[in-house]
Amino acid sequence: LLTATKYTDGSKWRFLEHKGPVFAPPYEPLPDKVKFYYDGKPLKLSAPAEEVATFFAKMLDHEYTTKDIFRKNFFKDWRKEMTSEEKSKITDLNKCNFSDMNEYFKAQSEARKQMSKEEKQKIKEENERLLQEYGFCIMDNHKERIGNFRIEPPGLFRGRGDHPKMGMLKRRIRPEDIIINCSKDSKHPKPPPGTKWKEVRYDNKVTWLASWTENIQGSIKYIMLNPSSRIKGEKDWQKYETARRLKKCVDRIRNQYRDDWKSKEMRIRQRAVALYFIDKLALRAGNEKEEGETADTVGCCSLRVEHIKLYPKMDDQEYVVEFDFLGKDSIRYYNKIPVEKRVFKNLQLFLENKQPEDDLFDRLNTSILNKHLQELMDGLTAKVFRTYNASITLQQQLKELTCSDDSIPAKILSYNRANRAVAILCNHQRAPPKTFEKSMQNLQTKIDEKQNQLSAARKQLKAAKADHKASHDDKSKKIEEQLMKLQVQATDREENKQIALGTSKLNYLDPRISVAWCKKWDIPIEKIYNKTQREKFAWAIDMAEKDYEF
Repeated sequence: LLTATKYTDGSKWRFLEHKGPVFAPPYEPLPDKVKFYYDGKPLKLSAPAEEVATFFAKMLDHEYTTKDIFRKNFFKDWRKEMTSEEKSKITDLNKCNFSDMNEYFKAQSEARKQMSKEEKQKIKEENERLLQEYGFCIMDNHKERIGNFRIEPPGLFRGRGDHPKMGMLKRRIRPEDIIINCSKDSKHPKPPPGTKWKEVRYDNKVTWLASWTENIQGSIKYIMLNPSSRIKGEKDWQKYETARRLKKCVDRIRNQYRDDWKSKEMRIRQRAVALYFIDKLALRAGNEKEEGETADTVGCCSLRVEHIKLYPKMDDQEYVVEFDFLGKDSIRYYNKIPVEKRVFKNLQLFLENKQPEDDLFDRLNTSILNKHLQELMDGLTAKVFRTYNASITLQQQLKELTCSDDSIPAKILSYNRANRAVAILCNHQRAPPKTFEKSMQNLQTKIDEKQNQLSAARKQLKAAKADHKASHDDKSKKIEEQLMKLQVQATDREENKQIALGTSKLNYLDPRISVAWCKKWDIPIEKIYNKTQREKFAWAIDMAEKDYEF
């Protein structure tokens, strides 16, 4: 699997053939009975304005549509799609009534749920046909699955965290926006009739098949191979092998940055403190932003004075640093952490005579840091620390938390707890699910029912024993097991309320650790990885034995 042809000239393939992307279906105007009201009166919108209105209408039940910034951005972009007549009429979003539209979409989605088996089967078959036709490419001699061969439909941008651009219009992507990449000698993908591609190029130094620039952040989007493809699996494997190489020299690197805390040169001290944060707190390096990138997010190297506070003493701990900043995807990073005295003294020094908006590490940026990391170990970047610390944490936690006598559900709870320790280290948060309370109540009801069943069964058992030795014992054992399983599930769900486990599982944890753990304790891999994850990590499932050590 992982011994693919390596080209020495930096090329990734010799032959690449595919059908191109699948575009979002065109907009279907609303039926006449579905009305939009402005200031209490029905108003027929032009098709472009109506389409954008439906994006907002579909989200009415979402708290996004109550946020000022979302509303402001949406209204501004919506007006750009209106006719001049509509613009002069529609001047206040608060006077717009989308509820009729919203009801219509809800009814549609209900109808989809109520569809007959045959209708569902038809849709399934159509999706399967599209997948077979567009979902695969030929790369060299392999048929490979493509990851995202469908282009995102237009809609309103949400962003993660509190993104300043939320509510802006994500435009419809057209063939004229798309650059196609394939090999000269392949059958080129054909654009839809009457349209043409922006460009067709033959660049075998990259692995993407198509790309376009999205209008909100101005970033380039790519159509790539599926994670289960050979090329991706190989890249993934190399990433974890690099992190394992760091394991061999991490002590040397740690000793060195600790020595550097007392360097005569300010730039070396700053570099050493930043590296300590990246290592200890799994902070991202924080790339410099292009001008005009609106979200004010930072990483380690771009921290400003206003992002940290120093406390010589706090809650019976010494030398505490309080971090508070917006990290990647505008997700807040908040942490209070005791640090070593030397680090604390250095931070005091870095803060001297500075304004809140000044850089904490004014003699450091990511390229300086990465150049230094490269000298410490070939292929070392800030991300490798994150991968290394995540994986090593999972492995240690699994060792500590797994009890050999535990039942399978209890062992899986331990696995999830180990995974949570990593997600917390990496600050992978999520908002508590909207339905959290509801689903917890349902679970609690189930638990109560089981407990009643159990006491009933025990009473029966007592009665039966008095009568004559009966075999009711197994029945209460079985109910006890089921009860235990539900209780474990409840604990798991409660502890997981605000933590996103998926990100670390997919991107930072060497899958061989999990595979080995499953093999060691006879736990079906399906309990840990779903189908998509099993496909992505097929290489690890094949490779790792139960004694694998990261």
